[in-house]
Amino acid sequence: MSKGTPASPALMATKSSGHGAHSGTTSGAVGTTTPVSDVLGPNNVVAPVQMTGSEALVRSLEELGVKDIFGLPGGAILPTYDPLMASSLNHILVRHEQGAGHAAQGYAMVTGNVGVCIATSGPGATNLVTAIMDAHMDSVPLVAITGQVSSAVIGTDAFQEADIVGITMPITKHSYLVTDANDIPRVLAEAFHLASSGRPGPVLVDFAKDAQQSQMTFSWPPVIDLPGYRPVFRGHSKQLREAARLIGEAKKPVLYVGGGVIKANAAEELMVLAELTGAPVVTTLMARGAFPDSHTLHVGMPGMHGSVSAVTALQQSDLLITLGARFDDRVTGVLSSFAPHAKVIHADIDPAEISKNRTADVPIVGSLKEIIPDLSAAVKAEFETRGTPDLGDWWAFLGNLRDTYPLGWTEPEDGLMSPQRVISRIGALTGPEGVYVAGVGQHQMWASQFIKYERPRSWLNSGGAGTMGYSVPAAMGAKVGNPDRVVWAIDGDGCFQMTNQELATCRINNIPIKVAVINNSSLGMVRQWQTLFYNSRYSNTDLNTGHDTIRVPDFVKLADAYGCAGLRCERVEDIDATIEAALAINDRPVIIDFVVSPDSMVWPMVPAGVSNDQIQVARNMTPVWDEED
Repeated sequence: MSKGTPASPALMATKSSGHGAHSGTTSGAVGTTTPVSDVLGPNNVVAPVQMTGSEALVRSLEELGVKDIFGLPGGAILPTYDPLMASSLNHILVRHEQGAGHAAQGYAMVTGNVGVCIATSGPGATNLVTAIMDAHMDSVPLVAITGQVSSAVIGTDAFQEADIVGITMPITKHSYLVTDANDIPRVLAEAFHLASSGRPGPVLVDFAKDAQQSQMTFSWPPVIDLPGYRPVFRGHSKQLREAARLIGEAKKPVLYVGGGVIKANAAEELMVLAELTGAPVVTTLMARGAFPDSHTLHVGMPGMHGSVSAVTALQQSDLLITLGARFDDRVTGVLSSFAPHAKVIHADIDPAEISKNRTADVPIVGSLKEIIPDLSAAVKAEFETRGTPDLGDWWAFLGNLRDTYPLGWTEPEDGLMSPQRVISRIGALTGPEGVYVAGVGQHQMWASQFIKYERPRSWLNSGGAGTMGYSVPAAMGAKVGNPDRVVWAIDGDGCFQMTNQELATCRINNIPIKVAVINNSSLGMVRQWQTLFYNSRYSNTDLNTGHDTIRVPDFVKLADAYGCAGLRCERVEDIDATIEAALAINDRPVIIDFVVSPDSMVWPMVPAGVSNDQIQVARNMTPVWDEED
């Protein structure tokens, strides 16, 4: 799981009060004042001035450096939408609140800034919950702003009332209910600091309607206090020296790299450490791009659908140098059998993650931006004392695996296109400067496997939550945040139908994303499991979108209805020309219906509930290596 990057002091906190509900990963010494990051805005000084709470809300966002927000108005947030018209904020009107949340995620993931989404009370707020949970699982800095009924009727089941603070407490770092307009600047400053510092994550701020309408005295910067929240940034020197000692002794070390490296903006520091140690590097699904795929030290992505070389490297390792990863089940398989002979160095910004799933022999709490350079210095000193370890035998073993079991695919027997070929050509023709956004399922795994990632923040996906419908709105947000890059939404025909209404948002707001619908006419990953584990009994997985006689819907006609360019590709010989045609269209969104085989499967695969030792590369589930090898 992704972790975080430190914040620099700008606004110093002193004691204050307000309505707040802590949850998530806030941590630190109780009663400690907390600085607000200076990356959150220009640090203007605003003399006291009278305005409404809604005006203060909008002005606070401006002072915090917000440029773009995604939202949809309704009665309880309507007071805030009025001053929004005259503000400097670029508000993008979505077609569904879930789209606003995912767009804010995509924006945050490509820029590194806090993403902002806004919705009204009741169903507007609850429609944000999926995106908030998604951001929580993947440690995405997000501030969700919701309207609430007036404070006098809270708790009476008023029209469109929902306890969104209570609903989101388990899936946010912090949730606020604001009933006093005077609290608005402080609460928003706290929200942005919490979302972006330490381990990033979502914060919800719920504004009662009367707080928005009341008069208040606005000034900036606000005075804040976050008792109990004090992330640790520098790793303990003794632990760093002990980690260096283990690295110096290891015969089969592996750098197990998680998304925290990207969140900490520590890719350059990782490169130094990797080349210093000479250890193989594996990058998890959330860390694709943290270390270049083309680098000789990179052995692949681990996990249920990871490469044989990456999965085996972890299993056979005698030392896991774990950086910003969380030992989740999709990487470890059966936890008790994961890397059974390895000692563990675990560095993470969130102390709650260390030894949560796998006991760390050397725990290091702090920001990877600080820890990795300090670890490199300690390792260099260790090597100067004892010499650089000889990893020749280890690399000979892994090199043989990498050569013997490269990622690849077999062409389908039904005459339809291979989805792996389609996705690999999208990556090849677009190049590493593109941004690739996937939802969840087979297309997600193929996109993680068959596109080469050379830089951080070029790969976005719903990792921890696995949210269908993530791709299109997240790609929309990514394009707003990084308009000069080509942004592809690589989506499945099932996922695409959940949030494709945001194509209207893209068309109207001149957000020219490119959508590749990998159309196998089914819920592909579910169908794969039905093939392998349910004797090919395809219960309710056929979507009738692709090679069937009736296409429901016809994605090319749907594109036309939304004012987008619609293309269809059904032949291998047309793949490149179709992608090139899409790349040439930059005045509107493009949707390509790639009609592919429903029989294509994601390989390699570690079936759920078994050890990573049982990694399979073929449908007959034959193991590709065992302990004797």
